[in-house]
Amino acid sequence: MGIKQRTKSLRSRGSELSDSFFQLRVLNGQEANTAHLPAFGDRLREHGVHPLLSTEVQILQINVGKRCNQSCAHCHVDAGPDRTEAISRAHLEKCLEILAGSEISTVDLTGGAPEMHPDFRWFVSECRRLGKKVMDRCNLTILVAHEKYADLPSFFAENGVHVVSSLPHYAETRTDGQRGEGVFADSVKALQRLNEVGYGRAGSGLQLDLVYNPSGAFLPSGQAALETEFKRQLERRHGIVFNSLYCIANMPISRFLDYLLESGQYAAYMEKLVAAFNLATVGGLMCRNTLSVGWNGSLYDCDFNQMLGLPIQGAPDHLDRFDASKMAGRAIVVNQHCYGCTAGSGSSCGGAVV
Repeated sequence: MGIKQRTKSLRSRGSELSDSFFQLRVLNGQEANTAHLPAFGDRLREHGVHPLLSTEVQILQINVGKRCNQSCAHCHVDAGPDRTEAISRAHLEKCLEILAGSEISTVDLTGGAPEMHPDFRWFVSECRRLGKKVMDRCNLTILVAHEKYADLPSFFAENGVHVVSSLPHYAETRTDGQRGEGVFADSVKALQRLNEVGYGRAGSGLQLDLVYNPSGAFLPSGQAALETEFKRQLERRHGIVFNSLYCIANMPISRFLDYLLESGQYAAYMEKLVAAFNLATVGGLMCRNTLSVGWNGSLYDCDFNQMLGLPIQGAPDHLDRFDASKMAGRAIVVNQHCYGCTAGSGSSCGGAVV
């Protein structure tokens, strides 16, 4: 309620970085002083991993649209109130057809704020009817943004939805600095409402996980230690409980890339990611068992590739031409941003990899 937006979308600002092709030029050293850095594909090749291959698809991650009630400083989707892109009902029905005929176990809904899509509740209910696990990547503030969303905690609980919530920090100033004035207060209210219906509480079976990402150009510290501190601080200060904390590195794309360039930290951040490359993370990368669906039905190896306009290869790259037989064993499309997922303990939509 009354959130003061942290920033505007790159598109509304007319930024060159709203063009994924221009972002790729930056990442590959054509628009920035990073051409000396080794190509990610070459780094994998040095270790005998070439190409990086997918396994069977276990997770269907669907970006239902770019509309959001927030405009966060580090958003890799460039989502916001000014964005109107949304997946069609026909494409959601195609997703259900694919799910019904496959062993895919999990549907991961993201955006934007996925709850703002007009077909969100219907789609969640249909996925659950098929026996699929549903994850909702919730920014929390949407739960208190308007009366029409006030019953979402109960809807989530009734459908056993796994709620994954963004909370950059347990301190108000750190969270508001990244996501906008008033975000932390509304996030606390939302978490308390989720706790009231059982989320995060032992024995409820209702999973509530939080997502932390750094506020600047550095890698997240140890996930286990941060989880302990988040749990201690949130319960002590606000009576909030949750299950797990996911630590996710900021990817050098979209608005975070804009921040890096504006602050003069881009080259140093990329050098930091390259230096922290950890081969042990490669086997657990989310791109290997996840298929990412764009709001327009296009298919990608991961959400980050989606934002850079890098569709899957070795299989039809759109829902309308989906071919399950070609999904496993395809070569994952990689680029320089992939260093963000393989640095240190690794980073995925489920947090640290190792």
